[in-house]
Amino acid sequence: MCYNKIDINNIEIENYNYPLTQDRIAKYPVEERDKSKLLIWNNKQITQKLFCDLPQLLKQGDMLIYNNSKVIQARLYFKKESGADIEIFCLEPYNPTSYETSFSKTDNVVWKCMVRNLKKWKQNSLKRNTYINNIDVELTATYIKSFGSMSHLIEFNWNKPQFNFAQILSAFGELPIPPYLNRNTQSSDKQTYQTVYSRIEGSVAAPTAGLHFTKQVLKQLALNGIIQDEVTLHVGAGTFHPVKSKYISQHDMHTEYISINKHSIENISKNLEHIIAVGTTSVRTLESLYYIGCNLLTNKNNPMHVEQWQPYNNNNYTFTPQQALNAILQYLNNNHLWALEASTQIIIVPSFKFRMVNSIITNFHQPKSTLLLLIAAFVGNDNWQKIYNYALNNNFRFLSYGDSSILTR
Repeated sequence: MCYNKIDINNIEIENYNYPLTQDRIAKYPVEERDKSKLLIWNNKQITQKLFCDLPQLLKQGDMLIYNNSKVIQARLYFKKESGADIEIFCLEPYNPTSYETSFSKTDNVVWKCMVRNLKKWKQNSLKRNTYINNIDVELTATYIKSFGSMSHLIEFNWNKPQFNFAQILSAFGELPIPPYLNRNTQSSDKQTYQTVYSRIEGSVAAPTAGLHFTKQVLKQLALNGIIQDEVTLHVGAGTFHPVKSKYISQHDMHTEYISINKHSIENISKNLEHIIAVGTTSVRTLESLYYIGCNLLTNKNNPMHVEQWQPYNNNNYTFTPQQALNAILQYLNNNHLWALEASTQIIIVPSFKFRMVNSIITNFHQPKSTLLLLIAAFVGNDNWQKIYNYALNNNFRFLSYGDSSILTR
């Protein structure tokens, strides 16, 4: 495949539009996760089965990479003495910056947040009480300052140090389901909007391609000789931000944080020809690995961050994926680190050259979104429309709680 025929400066987002009506958006998941539909794209041919058939569709030696990030109860509601409702949406930790450290704190933290009804707040602190294990806990939110165009710094304090911030969010917060579902969060979402393998807290949106997996499917995959491993990318609220510019080159991509342990990187390096990414978050993580390795090989400043347009700024990335991964492993060994901690702003659009991923398991994405552009980059500009037209014409369910696909280049 030729990767350089498309000028990224001339990619118009309107060319990645399709008719998605409300009745095609799945408001709730199917009753059994693995009984969702599965569209199969292989050799430019489309077939369909159920997701529970996946273990029989893969070959022994294939390697599935999951995103094990867990959705936090990031939406907090407060009420001012005047009666005004204030909604605080926690995006990512600011002080301390580490997710793990922030969640383990037992006194106070500062987070980057979005705030609804901000004009009616800013002054004074907001307070709210609830019970945790029959203990009355008071949570205080204090506005510090704006941080960029979309977020604000909010300090949280609580008066019972026997509870850490993870427990505070679990008790006070609400699970933030996607806005396009046009409904309130329900108790069932606490289970259905988490993957069965989620375990590292930090996302404000689920890596939804993984929602179709059940323990039974995972077990059958293992029995069939399918290699399975994990990465962590904490999904930010930016995943829902629409592309408002005419050209994708004018869109600012959000930054997300990734973590991959050394053993997993070694495992990936041994199976480079057989990588199947579960979800676009896993795709972005895996493809970012290549550029982190290149950064290390070229002694780039801030090698642990992949810039938005980095893959397109230099067509002379001649390092192999193996060389890039070896550079990361050497860096980890030299610094006595057990895991790679990094950040990525990578945007994947038509003309992107995939270095790491051979197949993708993914849901059906919103029109004119960066996720749909990623799919177009993977299968080709002509083919994404064939895939989505098939899904529309064959009653597939769309978006987070919708059906799935497996796409092979």
